[in-house]
Parts: sequence; C-alpha cells; structure tokens
Amino acid sequence: MIYRRQIAIAAMMAAMMLPAASLNAQDTGKYPDFSGQWKRPPGAGIQWDQTKRPGLTQQAPLIPEYQKIFEASIADQALGGQGENIRVNCTTNGMPRVMTVIRPIEFVVSPKITYVIFESYMPRRIYTDGRTFPADEEPSFIGYSIGNWIDQDGDGRYDLLEVETRNFKGPRNLEATGLPLHRDNETVVKERFQLDKANKDTLLNEITVIDNAFTRPWTITKRYIRETDKVLWKEDECGENNNHILIGRDNYFLSADGYLMPTRKGQKPPDTRYFK
Repeated sequence: MIYRRQIAIAAMMAAMMLPAASLNAQDTGKYPDFSGQWKRPPGAGIQWDQTKRPGLTQQAPLIPEYQKIFEASIADQALGGQGENIRVNCTTNGMPRVMTVIRPIEFVVSPKITYVIFESYMPRRIYTDGRTFPADEEPSFIGYSIGNWIDQDGDGRYDLLEVETRNFKGPRNLEATGLPLHRDNETVVKERFQLDKANKDTLLNEITVIDNAFTRPWTITKRYIRETDKVLWKEDECGENNNHILIGRDNYFLSADGYLMPTRKGQKPPDTRYFK
C-alpha cells in the first residue's frame, strides 16, 4: 500500500510539472534568436558611429566646454600622448562604449533577465522582470539596465528589446580619441535591439545617449554580425600585456628591455625625488 501511495504521489507531481515545463518552453519560444557569437561587421572600426571616421569627423553634438576637452585630447594624441583615452591604463570602457564590441559578445536571453557577455569586461544584466530603477544601487561603469520586450507586429513573438541604462560612475567616454561624456555621470543610455528583417544574422542596436556634455540626445545605430562559421572565444586580460605606464598625468611606454620610454618629443622623465 505504501509503495502504491508513493507511486501515486510521484505520478501526480509529474503531472503537475508538465504544464509548467510546457509553459516555460512556450515562453522561451516567444523571444527572438539572439544566440551565437556577435562581432563588428568586416571593416568596421572601434569608433562610436560606425558610419564615420573616429575623432572630429564623428560630429558629436558637444557643448563648447566639452568640445574643447575633445579637441585637446586629439591634439595631445597627435603629439604622442594619450589624451582622454581612459583605456590606456586598463580602466574598463563602461557603458555605452562597451557596445562598440571590440571583442565578440554573446547574449543569453531568459524571461526575467538578458545577459550580455563580454570577453574583456563584467557582463551586462538587462532586467526584464518589470522592476523599476533602485534608489540605493552602487553606481558602476556598466550602469543599471532595465529592458522591455515588445511584439511590434502582433504575431505573438517578441522582436524588439528596448533598454534604458542609468546609474553610472566614471570616467567614461565613447571612443579611443577621448570623445567625452560629462563628468557628472548623469548619462542616460537608451537602446533598441532587433534582428535585421533582411538578414537574421545581423543584429541592430539603435543607441541614444542623453548626456549633459551634448546639446541634444545623440542617436547612432551599431550593427553586429553573427558568426556562422567557426566560433572562437579568447580570454582578453587588459593588464596582462599592457606596456603603457601612467605616472601622474604623464604616459610612458615600457620597452622590450624593461626601461621607460617617452611617448612624445621632449617629454621629461618622471619625478625621482624618493629615489636615491
């Protein structure tokens, strides 16, 4: 009798689990296929707007104060310095620059959260469970992202992920030229992810940056291409082979024989007052 009762209970539990499993599979089927490895298109550089060359050609809508900062960064780099390129000392790129996709990325989609996984940085977590922005979350370079899935054509499947990201710390900028974001870190980033209707192996990311360094919201679209051949993942640790040495505000370079080298003409050696 005991065994029969156990069998009955087990059968009942299995029957109760079937609708839940079926529902979970049905939910998963509502989402677009963002799986696989995504890269920048062939020939696309690591500038902010992929359709324009880096630097002043980007035509960033900067207020005068930050236009001067940008121009000074470019001028410093022309002389051998690093300007406002924060990545030279391995500071993370932060949002939204990480979405330039310098290294390949991967999306992991679930009903309550979507992960964007990078080879070089902490993953992004895009919460899609209906929460609002927290009031006490620690600011971060990657920010806090809340998303909303949308069925644009009413066919019962989601085809658009809208995301808003806030709560940043800095320094952050948009590209290696030092294209600046405001130092108050009040940036708001809005994104619209969707597969290209003409090619399901192309992912479009429309990015709007709202920042006090700009005269208006700045919208660009980045394209990512799905790797359909051989997928290779590599570990990228910035500090492992970084030969740039930042001392105070001066950048030096570590030579192959282990000595500091200047990076610009007439650069003075670092202060050695604490060395005999």
